[in-house]
Amino acid sequence: MVNCCGLLTAQKEPVPLKSIEVELQVRDHVATVVSTLNYENKEDKPVEAVFVFPLPGDAAVCHFSAKVGQTHIVAEVKEKQQAREEYDDALSSGQQAFLLEESDQSPDIFSLSVGSLPPGESASIRLEYVTELAVQADDGLRFCLPAVLNPRYQPQGSEDVSVQVTSVPASLVPYSLSFSARVSSPRPVSKVESSCSLEPLQYLSTDQTQAMVKLAAGHKFDRDVELLIYYKDAHQPTAVVEAGQASAKPGTLMGDPVVMVSLYPEFPQSVMSSLASCGEFVFLLDRSGSMDCSINNSKQEETRIGSARDTLLLLLKSLSMGCYFNIYSFGSRFEHIFPKSVEYNEKSMEEALKKVEEMQANLGGTEILEPLKHIYKQPCIPKQPRQLFVFTDGEVGNTKEVIDLVKKNAGSHRCFSFGIGEGASSALINGLAKEGGGHAQFITGTDRMQPKVMQSLRFALQPAVEDISVTWDLPKGVSATVLSPPITAIFQGQRSLIYAQLTGQCLEAAEGCVMVKYSLAGHPSQNQLHFHLKPAEDTGLTIHRLAARTLIRSLELEDRSVRGQQDEGVKKKLVELSVQSGVSSSFTAFIAVNKDSGESIQGPLERRNIPTPDFADLVCESTELLETYHFADLTESDDDVDYEAAVLQQPLREPLLQLVSLQKASGYWMLDAALASALGKTSEEVEKSKPAPVNKEVWATILALIWLHGFKMDVKEEWELLAMKAASWLRAQNGPCVTECVEAGNALLGCSVQKDALGL
Repeated sequence: MVNCCGLLTAQKEPVPLKSIEVELQVRDHVATVVSTLNYENKEDKPVEAVFVFPLPGDAAVCHFSAKVGQTHIVAEVKEKQQAREEYDDALSSGQQAFLLEESDQSPDIFSLSVGSLPPGESASIRLEYVTELAVQADDGLRFCLPAVLNPRYQPQGSEDVSVQVTSVPASLVPYSLSFSARVSSPRPVSKVESSCSLEPLQYLSTDQTQAMVKLAAGHKFDRDVELLIYYKDAHQPTAVVEAGQASAKPGTLMGDPVVMVSLYPEFPQSVMSSLASCGEFVFLLDRSGSMDCSINNSKQEETRIGSARDTLLLLLKSLSMGCYFNIYSFGSRFEHIFPKSVEYNEKSMEEALKKVEEMQANLGGTEILEPLKHIYKQPCIPKQPRQLFVFTDGEVGNTKEVIDLVKKNAGSHRCFSFGIGEGASSALINGLAKEGGGHAQFITGTDRMQPKVMQSLRFALQPAVEDISVTWDLPKGVSATVLSPPITAIFQGQRSLIYAQLTGQCLEAAEGCVMVKYSLAGHPSQNQLHFHLKPAEDTGLTIHRLAARTLIRSLELEDRSVRGQQDEGVKKKLVELSVQSGVSSSFTAFIAVNKDSGESIQGPLERRNIPTPDFADLVCESTELLETYHFADLTESDDDVDYEAAVLQQPLREPLLQLVSLQKASGYWMLDAALASALGKTSEEVEKSKPAPVNKEVWATILALIWLHGFKMDVKEEWELLAMKAASWLRAQNGPCVTECVEAGNALLGCSVQKDALGL
């Protein structure tokens, strides 16, 4: 674990980093980010400034340069150890040097070293990366500029993280941020939303296909900068061909054209309406101390662990009779409700819900690896596909080890991951879902966890897509080499990306076709896209760099799987690709040395660790009782805390959750005082309105469904699955007077819901 001491600011030491300027250029679903970091040494001796900061885990860092005075130095990508030695040699000989390297443990943490900055000197560092924007539940494209680097928990007995983080409260961060975004797309930009205050959206064209937005003045470093970009008709498949680099050798990745294909598979309605009723559902919940923080930055808001408890209630109520489930929770140690997954019924559901209600963020650190190992050791249940749901605020140091474990077990399950709160590791959350063939979601700012999780449950209930293959129909003499890993998961309406290198003579007037074939619920299906081979204009080398990044990540996984087998071939190939493409990797780094700085810099070199904003200090003071900085196991004194009493003191649930909590496992509701209270009526009113021939459970269930449709349509995605279960139970009863019940229920509750809308 990296201690967050904040000593520099506490001692009022001058900090060299003065400001950060970020320019974002979004073209359709690809983002190019240019960050400029401005340093100034106001001390009377030369300093070495070290700044550890987060980047999106799937970013392709492709440019790094420095400007000192009038001298402009462009960094080169070199093998990491060689780059470090050149940096050290430059400093020892009195030269200025700059080093940018990725953490060995996690691809979303970078360390920037600015060496030998003389007294009174200024330096401007330019960093550029490209990344794909993820599609959200509501079809928005999510861009996140991670401003928060929470301390990463390092499991006991493992090696220390190679980079050292210094954190201070967000209000004390001594540098400023300016941020602007320019968005362009073939389709109109309908809106741009953010977790931060923005200036009004400015359209740059009459057809609204180009727009610009800026961060409002006065931004505090208490949150990531998140943008959600919405286009009209977002689900349009596209293929963009990009010309190779003129100076690169033909036949190489950078020398040949590269195509990026985006597909949005649409499944037949007949398949989508018959969601699977079987499966083994394993829920893995983070209960480390940091889960006691609020999801957004207000102390008055619901905590992460509280929101997770409510979400587990919805999940458990939405499962079908006959499936299997279990709930694990973890911190410095892990627990499970049942020794192994059990069949879902009234008894097991009620036992699980009782345990969930008692769950607190009181298990210490964030040891996610051990519970995952335990889950994977459990034998799979025949004809019950395993679906793993992981909820965490994603602050671990052994990200690559965790992702490797999921990939190793990818054939036995699908993994759906949820990053909760600011600073969640995008490398961990996206990596779990990508290697586990599932879907990743991030819950930040004012987001509600429940709709995003329920969308993933719907994905999990979709039939597994099997036998996926990609075929190309190209002009004679042209061939495609796919650079992306094989597609392992396809979900309704979610984007699938394919990168391919095109070899041969691409005629500008020619057309190609890519086809994705797969088996869905036993039926062969396919999606195809025709595209022109003429390269797009003004894309630079963006697509090549994203393709290189994709291939680099695949090779890194391959290297870790064969490590220790005396195989240097993968590493050699990886380093060559990284150097050729100018995209950094875990085995390379950017190095720049100012060899024209004239006289060598005199005097002892002072190291200055530049603090990052510590979100935990801002909103989680209370967690210090539960989670020490080194995250040791809880001591005996923690047993004195009466968590059961804390649960009893919780305020009453909101009406929706109150109603949902009363539903039985098979889908019906009981006619009792608790139901009447949830509906806002007295027991007498509810009993009196019941049509005489109808049994009480049928009447109660129809009332609950009318209330949901009449008052909670704005959050339908949260209760839709459990309502489908209730409607199915009602149809099975084949009871009399259903139409009369619906009319009577509408009259009682003041609604006008149609019988068909209830699925009856």
